[in-house]
Amino acid sequence: MTTDNLAAPDNDYATYIAGLPRVLAGAAALFRDDEGRVLLVEPNYREGWALPGGTIESDTDETPRQGARRETLEEIGLDVELGRLLAVDWVHGAARPPIVAYLYDGGVLGDDRLRAIRLQEEELLSWRLAPREDLPTHLPSALCGRVLAALDVLAEGGGTAELENGQRVI
Repeated sequence: MTTDNLAAPDNDYATYIAGLPRVLAGAAALFRDDEGRVLLVEPNYREGWALPGGTIESDTDETPRQGARRETLEEIGLDVELGRLLAVDWVHGAARPPIVAYLYDGGVLGDDRLRAIRLQEEELLSWRLAPREDLPTHLPSALCGRVLAALDVLAEGGGTAELENGQRVI
């Protein structure tokens, strides 16, 4: 059966669609500096650090790439054309639906771009650059795994990492 021909047995397509499982979608950008440190942001609405990014707006037909770029502009004031998709992660949820998280290459930011960062004060407290070895102390486990996998993809020179809960799928 293709998705073009999905139909409920009672032919009530809207009811059928309403009964399908819900999945959240988010997208973020991975920025590094000249030393390879990762740009992290500190949200004011929860503990810990994150990457510039957020939820994809489904009511505007926004794509994951567009969402990551919009969130980057909103959160840190940089309008950056994002590079390739580095990782896609299926993160199971206990108290929420599963999340599909897309992570794009934001590239290397020079000193001039780093000085141009302007935080969205409604959501963010601060930003920092963290070396790879410090990421596990700053990021939640699934996000940390996603970032480490994306850094590996960059070092390997190609491909996209497929992840489940921050762990690579073989």
